[in-house]
Amino acid sequence: MRSVSVVIADRHPVVLQGLSNVIGAQRDFKVVARCGDGASCVEAIRHFVPDIAVLDITMPDMSGADILAVARSEKIPTRPVFFAASIEDRELSILAAAGAYGVVLRDQEPEILVQTLREVAAGERLLPLPSSEEAISCAREMMTGKSLVVLTERERQIVHLVSEGLSNKEIGRLLSVTDGTIKVHLHHIFQKLDISNRTSLAALAISQHDFTASAAERPDQRELRTFATTSPGRRRPNR
Repeated sequence: MRSVSVVIADRHPVVLQGLSNVIGAQRDFKVVARCGDGASCVEAIRHFVPDIAVLDITMPDMSGADILAVARSEKIPTRPVFFAASIEDRELSILAAAGAYGVVLRDQEPEILVQTLREVAAGERLLPLPSSEEAISCAREMMTGKSLVVLTERERQIVHLVSEGLSNKEIGRLLSVTDGTIKVHLHHIFQKLDISNRTSLAALAISQHDFTASAAERPDQRELRTFATTSPGRRRPNR
């Protein structure tokens, strides 16, 4: 029988090792990657497309919702399970709305973790899906404090192109500026949104797709849209 592939991400090296030991000791599981931050976790999920991802709910560079947004936008079928010291009902609703399958608390026995992963691997969703009203409320809460409305029109154009996977050089070419200028813009964007990397920025842009897409749809930005969808040699994101 094929082993269930698992990616593990936790900011604490000792916890990361412990999770790996517990899960890796099971015959029916195979740990394919261990990650200490959100960005490397996203790359591992993209590369391995694991059956399950066990995620620290408080990663330093990306929130759990950010990681889920990237995975869902690229239609990666990985089932996320969060590992947390404690959690409130409201947080459970937010994670369920974002697509999480379960939550395991840090003070629970290893057997509970293993059993949870087996149930998720079998297709069980252990977090009840919220109602439509709750889902809308949760989505708004996840974006609180990080709205792209604080950005200038040029910054929103850059965010849109980053979410399409373009490099600084490609974006600079489209906007007729140097890639150094794009770096300066990105620095200002990161400061305004209180994030630290392009992966988090892309996740945020995906979660607010209608807002960023509206800028790209304007007539004077058609060239940007054409290039973003046809540029050779660049990974085309799934829609």
